[in-house]
Amino acid sequence: MNWSFSIGDVRGTQIRVHATFFLLLAWVMAAAWLVDGPGAAIVNVVFIMAVFACVVLHELGHVTMARRFGVRTRDITLLPIGGLARLERIPEDPRQEILIAVAGPAVNIVIWLILTVVLGASFSLNVLQSLEDPGLGFLERLAAVNLLLVLFNMIPAFPMDGGRVFRAGLAMFMERVKATQLAAQAGQVMAFLFGFLGLTSGSPLLILIAIFIFFAAGAESSQAMLRDRAHGARARDAMITSFEALGPEDTMEAAAHAVLRTEQSEFPVVGPDRRFVGMLTRTSILGASEAGRRNAPVSDAVTRDIPEMRLDAPMDEVLDMLASGDAPAVAITDRAGHFLGYITRENIGEWVILSRKLV
Repeated sequence: MNWSFSIGDVRGTQIRVHATFFLLLAWVMAAAWLVDGPGAAIVNVVFIMAVFACVVLHELGHVTMARRFGVRTRDITLLPIGGLARLERIPEDPRQEILIAVAGPAVNIVIWLILTVVLGASFSLNVLQSLEDPGLGFLERLAAVNLLLVLFNMIPAFPMDGGRVFRAGLAMFMERVKATQLAAQAGQVMAFLFGFLGLTSGSPLLILIAIFIFFAAGAESSQAMLRDRAHGARARDAMITSFEALGPEDTMEAAAHAVLRTEQSEFPVVGPDRRFVGMLTRTSILGASEAGRRNAPVSDAVTRDIPEMRLDAPMDEVLDMLASGDAPAVAITDRAGHFLGYITRENIGEWVILSRKLV
């Protein structure tokens, strides 16, 4: 995810923090400082850090359960509104999806039990209404937040965990794409409710959550439809075969000319033996031109960690590969490593639309 950076790694899953997370910390500190002074500001910042530690543990619950079913998680990103774990794929078995979805809230229940039963933190509804009050007990507030995380995440609407449970339950009785559409629609209705509550109560955080839920639910529905229509297809069906390639010894100036005379967003870099070297994006070419690096070789700016697949690779696997990483494309090569073409997210979408029109 753009504007995020890694702060650690847990068994192959990167823990990343989005830059906007620090805006949240700054806002919390400033608000508490102005009202109650520096002591309250420090307490509230430490409290927010503890809350997000619980969020990380919540996401690691998903990661651990997903790993049991052979699903890897590329990274966890901390955002001002919570955490986001990027699984390489969603299991086709609805029962596995349910177990992965409930694993996160289950972690928060365990944390709540530890705080209340083991550490003796008291709990009452008054704490839920006064979470921002630093005068309340630290452990009491943290226990209340973990309970809220369970309740919020189990709302049966995408993209919350409850929405995934809802989708998986529906998928036991209907096609997965239809189940996803219904769960996404429920998520967007919930987004409107959150947005209305945010506007009437003057809560920017609720409005931000509403926006995130609305667009995330729509994206999930679109992705499900794309997977459904691409099912059974092969990489060769959507592969781009008409393109302009660059050589590793070409200069960035030559790449800039290629940008001007084509409409490509990605430029394959291919060696003289037709072996695939990597991919150069339009953005990186323009950036090199602005930095005055026109004479630098293309090999200095090429992205080399581009996944390679074969012509007969299932389209589902191509989609998984594109969704699981930050690569701009998937290269299609033969068994000898010779470059044949490439596939991007955009051209898969175009292929789906055009293939429906041509049928």
